[in-house]
Amino acid sequence: MLDREISHIVVPGTFDPVTLGHIDVIKRAYRLCPHVTVGVALSQTKNGSGTTFSLSERISLLQESLAEEAQKPDQGFLSHIDVLPIAGLLVDFCETISAQAVVKGLRATTDFEYELAQSDLWAKMDVDLESVFVMSSPQFGFISSSMVREMASLGADTSLLVPAAVERALKDKF
Repeated sequence: MLDREISHIVVPGTFDPVTLGHIDVIKRAYRLCPHVTVGVALSQTKNGSGTTFSLSERISLLQESLAEEAQKPDQGFLSHIDVLPIAGLLVDFCETISAQAVVKGLRATTDFEYELAQSDLWAKMDVDLESVFVMSSPQFGFISSSMVREMASLGADTSLLVPAAVERALKDKF
């Protein structure tokens, strides 16, 4: 392991769709490091049927959501966060963009078990890639993208769970 400062981190995910919980993790990642890239995974086989939103739609929704959030007081830093697609392995993506760490949000022990297994694999593939876990904020810990998709498909109000750009896209989709 190299002794160096972490200056660039990645917040990876499928973001199908991005939720307020995701935005919270991105903000908290920025508190840890000045250079944050949100990596949007292609995830063609997610849930056995693919994603609800295409990769380009998910990237656009993240960019719109971060731009909307950046308009709030003291949130301007969000406009400086990069959003890029991940088509291959996360460790290769991190190497390509010179990121030294991955930040993952944890909601429950089930998240921890899954994320720990991934982190152990990444450590085998790239010993210099750090994994950083942040616990979800209590007001967002119950939110999941799958819950949001199901609620939206049933016509329920998702405004307390997702950014405004996502809420509009969900209404158009369902």
